[in-house]
Amino acid sequence: EDGYDFGGYRRRYYRQSLHLLWDAVEAWAAERPLLAFVLQLGDSIDGLNARSGEAEGALAQVLAALGQLQVPVHHAWGNHEFYNFSRARLVHTGLNSRRAGAMAGPPAEDCQAYHFSPAPRFRVIVLDAYDLSIVGREPESPCYRESLQLLREKNPNDDLNSPAGLEEPRFVGFNGGFSQAQLDWFNEVLKFSDENQEKVIVMGHLPIHPGASNRVCLAWNYEDALSVIHSHQCVVCFLAGHLHDGGYCLDSHGVHHLTLEGVIETPPESNAFGTIYVYEDKMVLKGRGRISDRVMHF
Repeated sequence: EDGYDFGGYRRRYYRQSLHLLWDAVEAWAAERPLLAFVLQLGDSIDGLNARSGEAEGALAQVLAALGQLQVPVHHAWGNHEFYNFSRARLVHTGLNSRRAGAMAGPPAEDCQAYHFSPAPRFRVIVLDAYDLSIVGREPESPCYRESLQLLREKNPNDDLNSPAGLEEPRFVGFNGGFSQAQLDWFNEVLKFSDENQEKVIVMGHLPIHPGASNRVCLAWNYEDALSVIHSHQCVVCFLAGHLHDGGYCLDSHGVHHLTLEGVIETPPESNAFGTIYVYEDKMVLKGRGRISDRVMHF
């Protein structure tokens, strides 16, 4: 049933969200020329499904809708995926769009980062923003312990999901970050793209620029990811989810940071999806509902 966010004051339209997804799928299926691929920016189902034991069924409904598309769908994993499933389980679901071994990510096998090239001199990189995290990780794992230690150093609150009183309010349990191994891998991929004069779009669940987010919904070590991007010429855009209000900024290095509005807080008569048309010198976003049209020059 419809409800409210964890603060109890933002309406969440659970009842209509699946209908809005179907509307998006129908619109994408009608695009001519055909789409090359779809990017799903995370939180494909809600954490409430875990409480009611309906996670598998809810995910099946979402994947059934997306499965109507005749093009690849690339998924970022968000905190709500991890409220419902462990990493080990997610690998065996339709949300695992990282093809085994094909241009995949860093040394750690359970890091979900990968990249692909849908057209000449054009590359898309999917980052794993919960590589460092206390959600989706087994409590006995070194990664969990390292993440928990970092959180406790930055967040003294009893409730680690509460940013109350924090100097750096992004250090909460529903966020995560990038391991050094993933950042090193990211740097190498961008070096390759520089050398081959590629344009690169990066996507991940968590925003990495304060201008495209509030102070809470950022990746823990967003500065590290930004510094990797800014040490190269090739990145033109970073796409994120997580912050349901959305956000946008053009940073000091000419990179567009676009955070897409959340379907779950979108009234039934509206929607929250978009189609991006890529040209030699720009990307044009045609938004639907809450998502604005936007021209992003390279």
